[in-house]
Amino acid sequence: MADSNLTALTSSTFILNGIPGLEAAHIWISIPFFFAYLIGLVGNCGLLYLIWIEETLHRPMYYFLSMLSITDIAATTTVIPKAMCIFWLKLKETNFNACLVQMFFIHTFAGMESGVLMLMAVDRYVAISYPLRYTTILTHPIITAAGLLNFLRGMIVAAPFPLWAKRLPYCRGNVIPHTYCDHMSVVKLACASIRVDAIYGLAAAGLVGGLDILCISFSYVMILRAVLGLSSKEARSKAFSTCTAHICAILSTYTPAFFTFFAHRFGGHHIAPYAHIIMANLYLLLPPMLNPIIYGVKIKQIREGVLKLFRERKAGSAHGI
Repeated sequence: MADSNLTALTSSTFILNGIPGLEAAHIWISIPFFFAYLIGLVGNCGLLYLIWIEETLHRPMYYFLSMLSITDIAATTTVIPKAMCIFWLKLKETNFNACLVQMFFIHTFAGMESGVLMLMAVDRYVAISYPLRYTTILTHPIITAAGLLNFLRGMIVAAPFPLWAKRLPYCRGNVIPHTYCDHMSVVKLACASIRVDAIYGLAAAGLVGGLDILCISFSYVMILRAVLGLSSKEARSKAFSTCTAHICAILSTYTPAFFTFFAHRFGGHHIAPYAHIIMANLYLLLPPMLNPIIYGVKIKQIREGVLKLFRERKAGSAHGI
């Protein structure tokens, strides 16, 4: 009978409770969340459109930037529409299998985002160290293969999270104090040992995030070495400036990611639950919102492309009149 009850619960529904302790403020919290999502969606779609139509942006750096934008759009769209349903319509129920699907895609896109940032660091290293061979080293087939391998890595690393979560019996209720089905938030409701899940979570973070950070760090050590070897101060300044947007993107992604990861596993009772949940949402919202702004401000070619687009639209409108 006990096994039957556990099976029934496991195959039914979970309740996503939003931000614990701040339920009365859900409507107010939803406003900045929604506008951050909207800004990120418009900004990244605009960036993708600009890269597609502007031939001067058909270069490796901007192809990797396109991958980052696609990943950002996918990651936030996996989470925020459901969060808005919780905040606005009180639609908190989610099917167990749908919860596992959301978990899979969240971790897939998180791994992909980290991988794209690593590929962008390699791109900057090649551009600065081998400027004359830049486009011959990073050819279209190489870029396509790198993007595909990054996608497959994200899927393969994320697949065990829902598969192992599905096998667990859940008898500690079905209320998840979160806005989405995060792996650790779900498995903490299980009444069996989650040691394997916790160990794999740490291993996956080390395999993906840790390895990517090592590659990024190594790339920037080599970049620094190449830049310092340049004879002209102006050339050094120009080379450094091409990396500032990428460094800002790294900081906006990894800072909330590290907080969320360590708070879940080591925060215990020292971090208020609402602070952890808000930061977990910012981890998914901030990079997609900030990345188009960062690259739009820092990269001259993107600024010029945006201005050119507006001028053409304005001229077209005037011609139509």
